[in-house]
Amino acid sequence: MFEITQKLSLCAGMAICLSVGATTASTGDRSSTVMTVESGLTAEKRETIRQNQGTLSHTVARQWNEVLLDSIRNDFARPTIHARNLYHTSAAMWDAWAAYDDQADQVMHHEKLSAKDVQAAREEAISYAMYRLLRHRFAPSPAAPIMFPEYDLLMAELGYDISYEGMIGNDPASLGNRIAQTIITFGLTDGANELGGYANLVYEPINPPLFPDFSGNPDIIDLNRWQPLALEFYVDQSGNPIPLGYPEFLSPEWGEVTSFSLNPNDLTVIERDGIDWAIWHDPGEPPYYGTPEGDARFKWGTEMVVTWSAHLDASDGVMIDISPGAIGNAEMPLMSEESMYYNHLEGGDWGTGWDVNPSTGLPYEPQIVPRGDYGRILAEFWADGPDSETPPGHWFSLLNYVTDHPLNEKRFMGEGPLLDDLEWDVKSYLIMGGGMHDLAIAAWSVKGYYDYIRPVSALRAMCDLGQCSDPNLPNFHPGGINLYPDIIELVTAASTAPGQKHEHLLGNEGKIAIKSWLGPTQIVNPDTDIAGVGWMLAENWWPYQRPSFVTPPFAGYVSGHSTFSRGAAEIMTLLTGTEFFPGGMGEFVAPMNEFLVFEDGPSMDITLQWATYQDASDQCSLSRIWGGIHPPADDLPGRHMGQVIGPEAVTEARRYFRGLKSCPADFEGDGSVDFFDISKFLKAYMANDQIADMTMDNQVDVSDIFSFIDAMNTGCK
Repeated sequence: MFEITQKLSLCAGMAICLSVGATTASTGDRSSTVMTVESGLTAEKRETIRQNQGTLSHTVARQWNEVLLDSIRNDFARPTIHARNLYHTSAAMWDAWAAYDDQADQVMHHEKLSAKDVQAAREEAISYAMYRLLRHRFAPSPAAPIMFPEYDLLMAELGYDISYEGMIGNDPASLGNRIAQTIITFGLTDGANELGGYANLVYEPINPPLFPDFSGNPDIIDLNRWQPLALEFYVDQSGNPIPLGYPEFLSPEWGEVTSFSLNPNDLTVIERDGIDWAIWHDPGEPPYYGTPEGDARFKWGTEMVVTWSAHLDASDGVMIDISPGAIGNAEMPLMSEESMYYNHLEGGDWGTGWDVNPSTGLPYEPQIVPRGDYGRILAEFWADGPDSETPPGHWFSLLNYVTDHPLNEKRFMGEGPLLDDLEWDVKSYLIMGGGMHDLAIAAWSVKGYYDYIRPVSALRAMCDLGQCSDPNLPNFHPGGINLYPDIIELVTAASTAPGQKHEHLLGNEGKIAIKSWLGPTQIVNPDTDIAGVGWMLAENWWPYQRPSFVTPPFAGYVSGHSTFSRGAAEIMTLLTGTEFFPGGMGEFVAPMNEFLVFEDGPSMDITLQWATYQDASDQCSLSRIWGGIHPPADDLPGRHMGQVIGPEAVTEARRYFRGLKSCPADFEGDGSVDFFDISKFLKAYMANDQIADMTMDNQVDVSDIFSFIDAMNTGCK
């Protein structure tokens, strides 16, 4: 029997530190020492935590997933590539588990075996598959010198011989090695250009680079296209220095990568610059600068990024309630409702919070904090800053957090019998891994084709031109930016007079000034300094980011964070059978003066709280506006894409779990097709359950009935 014995703080690098009730149990011979979820820390720190907190018993799937997340944290920050790694490793673990199940279908490696001790065989096959696959994928990575000893150590702790590389035989180790080789071979031809180091084959940026250390953006050619950045010293979001300034656009051709569950009906191929671009779930054009249809929306969104940047000061006296009783519970807006959804001036959205916690039946306790602390914490937490597992891995950390929660019941989709720990892990990982991979393919297919500008480029370029509000005021240009009192203003002789708001900008009369986070130039010692908010020249504006990073190296439209997070929220809701976190509350603790990385803060202990997975997803999306990385135009289309793609991944995984890939009419899951399957199919059909989508066109309609009849007549493969 398991007992709740302690409170465990789950920390994944600097990106996540989640509080959850932990369980302990006596451990078996094969897993007496485990890799805990503090794996973003050094080995010495991990050992200290183990000694202080005791040993947790996790499945081998969980232990290998944690080692993978640690590998990602130590690798270059490449969300597309790591979404693929998360999917391929999840498929490897699932295929090893399913090899010993009569009905379940496998994803990449198709082979069935038997064993006297099925559990032990599954653990061994999973371990060999993961060991070989991780060593292959991270061989060229900066993580290799750090992580390869970790892989060896885990194999030793589990009692497996790392020198065994055999692939002939019906033993679990050989099976695991075969699974790894199947996936390695597949990965060399799946469209990711792994053999070429994932380098781009055809993409070229149209704009010359922006030099953010210098004022303005004088060299930009097209304000509707992405602009590279050039830095003397660039450090990616995993803390890895990149020589020669800035990396190329990450994965603009990712739409060509083989997916897990994306439906060909959702693929559009469009020619641009003489090249055909594959676009999945095409959201249509973003608002284009200088066009009758898009110019006003383009400027409105960029101006909102500036407005929210002015919120990032904990000393401004603005206090807000960030509990689930006050925020969250925001209905997904239509694109036509964009201007109503966001609170342009004060920040946040139209969510009004939840009346009560459904788990306790009591109201959520208010948590009143400085808005400036809240915005800064969101920007860093969801950005997956240094030592990050990137957004796809971040949601795996959240999945593991929910799995560990003492109130979480491991019933698939909230129904049926309790699953054993290993079955829960391999199934949840396949769903999340397949979903993250497909979300990456779709989001980056859009990024590659639309090649859309980022706020730092847009704001500086527009403000170089001037203001567009009043032709009777100085520095008017129709392509400039709108003026807002006390947010975006002209520098004038009156405003630079002694004692006036722009006094320190004397000599810059006629230029555009903005009230904003003052940027990294105000920070000498990040352990003690705070940049604060004040008036600055717009030509020097900086997102809420480190001076060695500035903004991600790929186009803005659509937001990857919004796409990943909304898709993951849908997956978590379906996987657990409820939209709410266990106990009606997910939490992340940001300690006073310890959490923020590139300036001091927060000014008090603050706990991010989410009632539902969607609330967490929405918070992630808003964080990118406060962080200066995305305008609203990038956000909502990504959320709408995620809302569709996440459930598709769940449905596809269910087909593998139930053997419906090899036997599409076997809804009973017993390996044969008979009357009981008809009953099960009709029940799913009447409930509009996507598992009844026999034609796989993302619709449940009468055509699926005829397809089911055909499948019954065909039988099993």
